Amino acid sequence: MPDMLAPDGGPKAGSIGEIESFSGNDLAELCDLAADAIVDGDGFLWVKVPPARILENYWHGVLLVPERSLFIARLDGRIAGTAQLVRPPVNNESGAFCAQITTLIVAPWARGHGLGRGMLQQLEEQARARGYTTLELDVRSDRHRAIRLFEAHGFARWGEKHRYARVNARYISGYYYSKNLDETGEIK
Repeated sequence: MPDMLAPDGGPKAGSIGEIESFSGNDLAELCDLAADAIVDGDGFLWVKVPPARILENYWHGVLLVPERSLFIARLDGRIAGTAQLVRPPVNNESGAFCAQITTLIVAPWARGHGLGRGMLQQLEEQARARGYTTLELDVRSDRHRAIRLFEAHGFARWGEKHRYARVNARYISGYYYSKNLDETGEIK
């Protein structure tokens, strides 16, 4: 995994990279990260923390799906963030140019260290290296830090869904974003 830099340009005890299997405490740390994100209100579609076995099954499933690549960010050796790069299925030939970013989360205790920026940059680099010319993502409208991050990285909002999520009997809208990775920079 590539090393990260501190805001002053010096080395930081963090790294970001793709994983294809769990080792050590990876699974337990991912489950803890997911639970913390759910409690914080950023639980990538969960509203309540599910039982541990459900979280474990989820993460095992991510590694089993051929179209998904799991990226993790570590801070001081502990998993502090995660994101997935989702490729289109093989039967989607007309959409084979476009990959999706999903479940980009940073643990509440690890925010402010550049992990979100680093993961987003790593996902973009990997998408380009794998031949994708467009990246898409969607986000709840109340995730203001994530929205600022995506827009700062050149993602353009192209749509809104008024009933994107329902939390505590209240609907929350969601935004859809796209970014061209080829030279033109235009969304077509």
